[in-house]
Amino acid sequence: MPRFSVPSIPALALAGSAFILAAHPVACSAQAQLSPQMRGEAMTLMQICRSDYDRLCAGVQPGGGRIIACLHEHSHQLSAACGQAMPRADALRNSAAAAGTLPK
Repeated sequence: MPRFSVPSIPALALAGSAFILAAHPVACSAQAQLSPQMRGEAMTLMQICRSDYDRLCAGVQPGGGRIIACLHEHSHQLSAACGQAMPRADALRNSAAAAGTLPK
């Protein structure tokens, strides 16, 4: 079963995040351009929403905001902590997209 890891959700994170909240480690040059602050935020969001991702979005391919979108689609099923972290994940995803570092 796919698992998510920090390198695959620089925006969740993830989206993550979404969560900043990811299923497969993805090597991407854009990910290498993430600031340490964005990477740290993505890691935090991933930890917060990890169980929600595993339960609700494990089959979603990381990148392009798909994990955050999946978590939004299941917003009524999210843990309280993950639901509260979603605005942070959205902001991180938007920052990554604006910086051109959002994985495809």
